[in-house]
Amino acid sequence: MNIILLSGGSGKRLWPLSNDIRSKQFIKIFKKEDGEYESMVQRIYKQIKTVDPEATVTIATSKSQVSAIHNQLGMDVGISVEPCRRDTFAAIALATAYLHDVQGVKEDEAVVVCPVDPYVDLPYFECVNNLYKLAEKGEKNLILMGIQPTYPSEKYGYIKPAKEGDTQSWTFTEKPDAATAQKYIDAGALWNGGVFAYRLSYVLDKSKSLLGTADYEELFTGYEKLKKISFDYAVVEQETSLEVLRYSGEWKDLGTWNTLTEAMKDPIVGKGCVNENCSNVHIVNELGIPILGMGLHDMVISASPEGILVSDKEQSSYIKPFVDAIDQQIMFAEKSWGSYRVLDVDEGSMTVKVTLNPGHKMNYHSHDHRDEIWTVIEGSGHTIVDGMEQVVKPGDVIAMAAGCRHTVIAGEEGLKIIEVQLGKEISAADKHKYEL
Repeated sequence: MNIILLSGGSGKRLWPLSNDIRSKQFIKIFKKEDGEYESMVQRIYKQIKTVDPEATVTIATSKSQVSAIHNQLGMDVGISVEPCRRDTFAAIALATAYLHDVQGVKEDEAVVVCPVDPYVDLPYFECVNNLYKLAEKGEKNLILMGIQPTYPSEKYGYIKPAKEGDTQSWTFTEKPDAATAQKYIDAGALWNGGVFAYRLSYVLDKSKSLLGTADYEELFTGYEKLKKISFDYAVVEQETSLEVLRYSGEWKDLGTWNTLTEAMKDPIVGKGCVNENCSNVHIVNELGIPILGMGLHDMVISASPEGILVSDKEQSSYIKPFVDAIDQQIMFAEKSWGSYRVLDVDEGSMTVKVTLNPGHKMNYHSHDHRDEIWTVIEGSGHTIVDGMEQVVKPGDVIAMAAGCRHTVIAGEEGLKIIEVQLGKEISAADKHKYEL
């Protein structure tokens, strides 16, 4: 089974755990049987591989998410990188061309497109597999999943059944009001969850027609100038040769703190506690200090290096404009080699805790406008500074002046470093990469 997972968005509705490069699908908040926590993308990837261990998974995403994907899923997952945002048709066309031109998937093979962030159980991917098999047969151009509604939501589009003589047909309506949505549900309408399957040749032909090419390199290099149009409008709503499969299992869109906490097995993640006078209170704490709640009801408290949120659960869905107004540099990020957390920012200096995963390394790089001092606090490995290699262990200090080329490679137990940056211009853009 070939699957394209659409991974986009900045995730600001789940601030302070999410930011411009750490979207909600990367937050490790779902407890596993071993007591550890996993993210939405890890959970969905595991479910796909449970249903079909041979599945080929490609994630369509922005460049800013690539490091987090590699960090959480490893290097084997396919990634179709969007150079910029051009809506869903361009993203899906690019990912389809990536499968064909880069991964070598044949035009007559099928693929299923799914969002990366719904909260679902295994029957969802069993239904996805059924979509894939129907698309393989090629009797219909497009196979859609219709999700059985549980309430008259104003947040989702609806797939409405209709009869034209003996022929079953479908129409699509975006986000009606609650009263209209209830009428649709009473008439048998389903939620449009953005899940559909097709043969590669189908979208490659659409790409030639609407974007002028289906060649991956041409789409990628000219991406910024591609027509900006949604897949639903460009393809789904125009297609008459389609079939809809009903899915009635668990499906939640965890787009706000209110809905996310509904899916949490534990009310408290990280250091935190509440007294007996609290009810329906969730705490998610990524800081190393305790949080205490007393006499609270229907609240969410979340703390990370980005900030602290204390909110009524219903009100938390209105967070975005307030977060947009906060001018804050990124304080935590996952990279392909590990992660970093900013501990302190001052004029002329910044202190960062760097964690490298076992066997991983930073890029070989230099900075024009800052000096750096590394202090190893845990693990072992070796550094390379201007070509000179040195084994490092806890307590070792490595100093690098501006312009000096450097990297660090973790040993089999990983490596933790406190990095102090000194300079008048400390910026993420001040970085030159080199081959080692």
